[in-house]
Amino acid sequence: MNIEELRDYCLRKKHATEGFPFDEKILVFKVAGKIFALTNLEAFPAYVNLKCSPAYALELREVYPWVQPGYHSNKKHWNTIVYENFSDKFLKKLIDHSYDKVVEGMSKKMRSALNL
Repeated sequence: MNIEELRDYCLRKKHATEGFPFDEKILVFKVAGKIFALTNLEAFPAYVNLKCSPAYALELREVYPWVQPGYHSNKKHWNTIVYENFSDKFLKKLIDHSYDKVVEGMSKKMRSALNL
């Protein structure tokens, strides 16, 4: 998966938006104003930070050397993933998990208003 494919997949998520709230090189994807993915457009190797349940985050880090605690993020809930080392299918699964974790953290009222 390359950055364009990552961007396209993230933006296909319901109510997903993109922006550059930090600077011109950190691309952030949000759902209802909450971040579910972010990537540095100038980083090499390319990586993406994704939200993750704490137990699953640890499991991924133990199994895959390209999954590290979230860079500049809460390391309990975020992973930094060098995504060129993973299949598109697996990376999409991790993006889906991140998106779902953010949606789960929303109030029932917010999820209902967004039909999530």
